[in-house]
Amino acid sequence: MTSDSPPPPRPTPDPGLRREVLRLAVPAFLALVAEPLFLLADSAIVGFLGTSSLAGLGVASAVLLTAVNIFVFLAYGTTAVVARRLGAGDQKGALAAGVDGIWLAMILGILAAAAVAIWAHQIVAFFGATPDATAEAVTYLRVSTLGIPPMLVVLAATGVLRGLQDTKTPLVAAVAGFSANAVLSLVLVHGVHWGIAGAAWGTVIAQTGMAIGLVWVLVRGARRLDAPLGFTAAGVLRSAVDGIPLLVRTLALRAVLLVTTWVAAGLGEPELAAHQVAMTVWSALAFALDALAIAAQALTGKSLGAGDVEGTRATTWLMVRWGVWFGIGLTLLILALHRVVPLGFSTDPQVQAALAAALLVVAVGQPISGVAFVLDGVLIGAGDARWLALAQTVFLLVYLPMVLGVWAAGLVGVTGLVWLWIAFTGFMAVRAAGLLWRARGDAWMVVGATR
Repeated sequence: MTSDSPPPPRPTPDPGLRREVLRLAVPAFLALVAEPLFLLADSAIVGFLGTSSLAGLGVASAVLLTAVNIFVFLAYGTTAVVARRLGAGDQKGALAAGVDGIWLAMILGILAAAAVAIWAHQIVAFFGATPDATAEAVTYLRVSTLGIPPMLVVLAATGVLRGLQDTKTPLVAAVAGFSANAVLSLVLVHGVHWGIAGAAWGTVIAQTGMAIGLVWVLVRGARRLDAPLGFTAAGVLRSAVDGIPLLVRTLALRAVLLVTTWVAAGLGEPELAAHQVAMTVWSALAFALDALAIAAQALTGKSLGAGDVEGTRATTWLMVRWGVWFGIGLTLLILALHRVVPLGFSTDPQVQAALAAALLVVAVGQPISGVAFVLDGVLIGAGDARWLALAQTVFLLVYLPMVLGVWAAGLVGVTGLVWLWIAFTGFMAVRAAGLLWRARGDAWMVVGATR
């Protein structure tokens, strides 16, 4: 069968499959929600130090999150590999592959930390903040670089556990880490009076504790099965090479967000502020949908590893339907609140009006996002990373004329912001359509322990 052939009959999902999806998706969603609380805790605590400290935290956090998030393939790629081997009945091999991913995370973490620490001042200066804010940002960033290796280890270890069909342990680690971070930051900033550096140290210690806890869980499992724990150059190199396509995919997605923000910056200050809040709301809604994508990664890899093509298709279309229905639910929620939400973010009538208009477009696009997120997770779980890298690059190229058309038309104000979000929703529609086209075929459904 080719990708343009009619889809085969969709198998009726086993009733137990719905419970399995929820078992994986609910803890994954709660863990995803817990992660941003690290930043919220630091923001609340640092905010009492003054405006310069809070502004510096904003710049440093943007740099830190970018440095970590470009390596999200450590979680996604590891989930797919481990789940596939688990499905094939090779639990020892699954853990061995996971260990290779953790070693790779440590290496990349050390390199990224060194680069950020060395060029911290130059990176922060690029944002053009005030001298006081720049100094605070550099201080926070240089301390926080110590936390980059454990952050990447947490990503890889979480990917291993998801591949082993365990999303509860990462949730426990996230909740424990958030709680520790909040207490440590409060004590170190206002108790010990370390200022913004205290908030950075609190995050570093909390992330290190999370990494140690998750690795300990995996080491216990590996020892129980006599799986290798040592560094193997071939295994780490294989993990690195396998991660390149997902890295390309992630960079293409980041480029979409960057060019969208660049166009928004030319619409006017109230519209830029409204766009930033709208994008924050969109990202928050994505947590619910991304939880389904995580379940899709784990279940798809496992069923293909077991050679269960029919089960894979049943799982895929079940979660696509759920993605659409979840999206419709989010649409109704935002439509009901689109005039209320702006009141919580600004007292400026221009910002409120622009945000309310943008949220209408955000609401309409949620079912489309549901399809895109779920199928992205399915194909990642199937190990279809090379196609995803190429496809996401194509999606970016298709989006550029759409978003730059808004810029070239000279649109400003609320009208410009609405058209910008229409263009972004168009990107999500193109992405969803491309992923649906791929999912209709069976080229991605490679069975066995390895792809």
